Amino acid sequence: MSDRERVEVRRFSPPGPALVIIPTYNEVDNIASVVRRTRAAVPQAHILVADDNSPDGTGKLADELAAGDERVRVLHRPGKEGLGAAYLAGFRWGMEHGFDVLVEMDADGSHQPEELPRLLTALRGADLVLGSRWVPGGRVVNWSTGRVLLSRGGSTYSRLALGIPIRDVTGGFRAFRADTLRGMGIDTVASQGYCFQVDLAHRAVRAGYHVVEVPITFIDRELGDSKMSRDIVVEALWRVTAWGVRSRFEQAVRPRHTGNHEHA
Repeated sequence: MSDRERVEVRRFSPPGPALVIIPTYNEVDNIASVVRRTRAAVPQAHILVADDNSPDGTGKLADELAAGDERVRVLHRPGKEGLGAAYLAGFRWGMEHGFDVLVEMDADGSHQPEELPRLLTALRGADLVLGSRWVPGGRVVNWSTGRVLLSRGGSTYSRLALGIPIRDVTGGFRAFRADTLRGMGIDTVASQGYCFQVDLAHRAVRAGYHVVEVPITFIDRELGDSKMSRDIVVEALWRVTAWGVRSRFEQAVRPRHTGNHEHA
């Protein structure tokens, strides 16, 4: 039976309670609007704001939002440790509190909360759903040509280097089943930034999970400062290259040790 046939006959359990994790660092201009729009788009979901001790008062504002809404919680972290660390802390918090679905979403308004229902609906037949800018129907708004080339080039390089059939490998608008995260070995994840997203996508594919991409519209932030930096790009490049080399090596030696001819 082929991989596709196995997916087609597999029965997915209905997704349970969802937690939308929104990492923040200096997002005081955006967080109230994003929380409000998210609550309106998916009223049944809960929100966890994971704030890295923002000096601009984002954490305090998030506390005020939580005080007025029992479905909004705040996870105060000691300092700026990076996007990956914030999401991992949010995942652990969500699983400890019984959530079956964990959603990644940016705090800057780039990810449209109104598109969340599309991701959650797709999760009924998947282990992981990616909001994709680079599948038919997906698009970006207010990006320069250079930013588009960087993002598309990064996804293409990651896809080819790692041999994974995902068009938007670096995107950060995602819905995971909790069981998927448990099975991916997230306790060993050390990457940050865009590289964190590549790492999780790669792990999901390698573990045999069914990954689905749905089109989204990504709108560049209007308020606040971008967290993109040269260090994030450099980290992603060398880590993806290292993972790709290791993956090719494992594929080359596997038949020699196992005596079969399976391909990853």
